[in-house]
Amino acid sequence: MNNLTSAIAGILIATLSINTVYALDKNSVAAVNGKKISQQQYQAHLKQLQARNSQGKQAPINRQMILDELINREILLQEAKKLKLDKDKNVAAVLEQQKNNILIQALLSKSPAAKPVEDKDLKAFYDKEIAGADQKEYKARQIQVKDEAKANELIKKLNDGASFEEVAKEESVGSSAKDGGDLGWFASEAMPVPFAKAIKKQKQGTHSQKPVKTQFGFHIIKLEETRKRQLKKFEDVKDQIQQLIQSQRLKEYVIKLRNKAKIEVK
Repeated sequence: MNNLTSAIAGILIATLSINTVYALDKNSVAAVNGKKISQQQYQAHLKQLQARNSQGKQAPINRQMILDELINREILLQEAKKLKLDKDKNVAAVLEQQKNNILIQALLSKSPAAKPVEDKDLKAFYDKEIAGADQKEYKARQIQVKDEAKANELIKKLNDGASFEEVAKEESVGSSAKDGGDLGWFASEAMPVPFAKAIKKQKQGTHSQKPVKTQFGFHIIKLEETRKRQLKKFEDVKDQIQQLIQSQRLKEYVIKLRNKAKIEVK
């Protein structure tokens, strides 16, 4: 339905004339078969066109174009109703879904999630995250295998002097195997929790003496280097924090409503 609506918005009927005189009141801009098109509809359509223009998707806007599009839409709408398409069960289902979506959006726009987050709250969130963030970045290699026994076997092989890079190329099932297990530089938060915890405790230049289990398998980690991490400044992440806090508020709002609702699942 959305694709059809977009197509309609672009239709211009060259033969259309708006010279017919209608008995219009001051709140109407046109009429089709006696059905008036209001100033409010005109302004709403103008805003839509301006929004599309701001994204470079439309030709310059003029009054004639807006009137043509509104009249075209009304003509098509009247024809659809004449053919009783609004009574078609499939169309009715889509219309009902769209109505529900609009109602939900209206509710959310008035919910706590829509309330702007004050700068002091954004900064407090940022400071807390920075205080708890790992201040280091890590450069490491890994050997990833499917079972613990195999990982222990390879650890013994490494302890006996085997090259970590060669063992990774031959034995690792991870995507980094072709590069000798090289993971490049990364923040600990980018890794699964057990992996991150292990690498924080590991000494530079050494490899794991016990396999590290994650949802991806068993890992043997070699820590090559560490360096001070360049954390993003508050102004660079302010908008992201705003979205995150509002997302959390929305989640809390929905949970609150769920807790009050009587829910039955078959």
